[in-house]
Amino acid sequence: MLLEGSCHCGAVRFSVESHTPQPYMRCYCSICRKTAGGGGYAINIMGDTATLKVEGEDDVSVYQVKMADGAESPVRRHFCRRCGTALWAFDPRWDHWVYPFASAIDTPLPTPPERVHLLLNSAAPWVQVPEGPGETCFDEYPEESIEDWHKRRGLWVE
Repeated sequence: MLLEGSCHCGAVRFSVESHTPQPYMRCYCSICRKTAGGGGYAINIMGDTATLKVEGEDDVSVYQVKMADGAESPVRRHFCRRCGTALWAFDPRWDHWVYPFASAIDTPLPTPPERVHLLLNSAAPWVQVPEGPGETCFDEYPEESIEDWHKRRGLWVE
């Protein structure tokens, strides 16, 4: 599925092919929460890095993530230098994937049949995490990958 996205001010537009377009995974880590998560979490989707096309690349800045202990994480968060919109994350350890933020996607996305809430061990104390059917919670990362989650539910898009 072709996903098209942009920043708020329009300086940056991008597109990427995704086999996993369901915006089901809510990340509550302090990095996602503070750089892209106004609701206390960020929703990442996964795309094929080789298909990423960017217009306005000169307006894209990168934040090199710092961990709580001061060490640099390999994760790079791309955002618009003009308006601050979080666009996508990239981790060179899995360089064939790029992780656009659902909030930057302009393409209508499918409604996920359920949601996964992860890294709840660092959620802000004011965040109310939904509970009940269709809501699965993890203090850390779940064992199941984004790819596996989509494939197990028959939601993998070719």
